[in-house]
Amino acid sequence: MSETNVLIGPPGPVRVITLNRPATLNSFTAAMHAELMPALDAAAADASVRAVVLTGAGRAFCAGQDLGDVDMSGGPGAIDAGIVIERHYRPLATRVRTMPVPVIAAVNGVAAGAGANLALCCDFVIAARSASFIQAFSKIGLIPDCGGTWLLPRLVGRARALGLAMTGDKLPAEEAERIGLIWRCVDDAALMDTVNALAARLAAMPSKALAETRRALDEAMPLDFGAAIGLEARVQGELSRGHDFSEGVAAFLAKRTPVFEDR
Repeated sequence: MSETNVLIGPPGPVRVITLNRPATLNSFTAAMHAELMPALDAAAADASVRAVVLTGAGRAFCAGQDLGDVDMSGGPGAIDAGIVIERHYRPLATRVRTMPVPVIAAVNGVAAGAGANLALCCDFVIAARSASFIQAFSKIGLIPDCGGTWLLPRLVGRARALGLAMTGDKLPAEEAERIGLIWRCVDDAALMDTVNALAARLAAMPSKALAETRRALDEAMPLDFGAAIGLEARVQGELSRGHDFSEGVAAFLAKRTPVFEDR
């Protein structure tokens, strides 16, 4: 077994973070969490990073919680899964959803349980055609976590969210794209080329505006129309006082490529 549970790609505007427990389909352990959160925090703090790619080593993206990492020897009631969520999955999901740059999930194989919902926390999910998504929680008497209860109905509607969560059926990547759960499904051989092209494109765009777009769309969901426009006004006011707006306008007028800096 590798001593490194998370691999971090070379320096550059695109930071690639790879879950690296291929023998167990990259399932989560406390040790993996202890490496993954600092890797994400470091990418968030590094001003040179303008996009993040999250993927898995081997034939899976992430199979969710490694049940072998949980001590069940005490029998029923010995484990409080809520504590595990508060300790690991709430910080992880929140970190991904609040990154200052776009995050792409490159789903190279099965994404199950918390692994599926970690992918859905990302701004873009691009999956290999052989990949699949499984809300496996009902199979062990639990509910979706890692943000799944919030994400699923917003992505695919209540009926499909209930169906996916209650049955725990495997959802092929092609069907996941068709119902709007993920951004794109591509041939396996084209996965990383497609992801890398998108990451490079996003890295050249105004990072702060992209992160604020994510936040504004999420915050507008429970608002009425007028309040949503008020939110737009507040965010636009902030962005228009930044470097990137001035640079974007100047580049447009000069018919040149803009160089964005805000983050």
